[in-house]
Amino acid sequence: MDTTQSPTDAPKPTIQQIGTDDVYDALKLGWRDFRAEPKFGLFFGGVYAVAGLFIFLQLFVLGQSLWIFPLAFAFPLIGPFAAIGLYEVSRRREQGLPQNWSEILEVVRNQRHGQLPSMAFVVLFVFMAWIWLAHLIFALFMGRFGTAIYSDIGSVLTSVNGISMLIFGTVIGGAIALVLFSITAVSLPLLLEREVDFVTAMITSVSVVRENTVPMLHWAWIVVAVLVVGMIPLFLGLVVALPVLGHGTWHLYRKTIK
Repeated sequence: MDTTQSPTDAPKPTIQQIGTDDVYDALKLGWRDFRAEPKFGLFFGGVYAVAGLFIFLQLFVLGQSLWIFPLAFAFPLIGPFAAIGLYEVSRRREQGLPQNWSEILEVVRNQRHGQLPSMAFVVLFVFMAWIWLAHLIFALFMGRFGTAIYSDIGSVLTSVNGISMLIFGTVIGGAIALVLFSITAVSLPLLLEREVDFVTAMITSVSVVRENTVPMLHWAWIVVAVLVVGMIPLFLGLVVALPVLGHGTWHLYRKTIK
């Protein structure tokens, strides 16, 4: 069997019960993996950070600064996909396999032939739905101000309608983010390691969140907090935040699924 590919005889995923201590242990193990193989983490984290900075600058140049808020909700959702290579690094460390660029990047490239594109389509669909809802929410609360408001965040933050819009949008965006977190929490590491379809992977991930609600909500808050802090200094913190969370996700997957 090619050790860089998912096994064809993978057993049906069995969900395990975990506690909050397991969540923080997974985070510590993620930090350990990053320190052990920093070059991979810095590479994948760097690509993620550059992508975020590029999106931010595009919005700024186009005078669409207001849309930084809905995109800030959505940007962390692509983190699990950007971390595919990091899952493979952690998998190889577990099995004592050599860490080399060619094989790890080959595993990442090979995902385009598997179930990952289908998962990406689901996330993209929900993302586009969120952007549509963001436009609708904007129109409902701020439509009478005209298009000039798009480039004037200050006027949004100092108006009753603007503050109401941000609160309402935050609630809706948080609900959508929770749904996407549930379907992607451990589904991508599962797809990397085992030959299961993306629907099974999503259902398994949702079941993990449902059966370990409190610990997984801890993990969700950790992910949000770390990524938000990482995004503040011009996205530079994501260079470290993504690999630590990516490796940590692999270990959380190991703790929750057998």
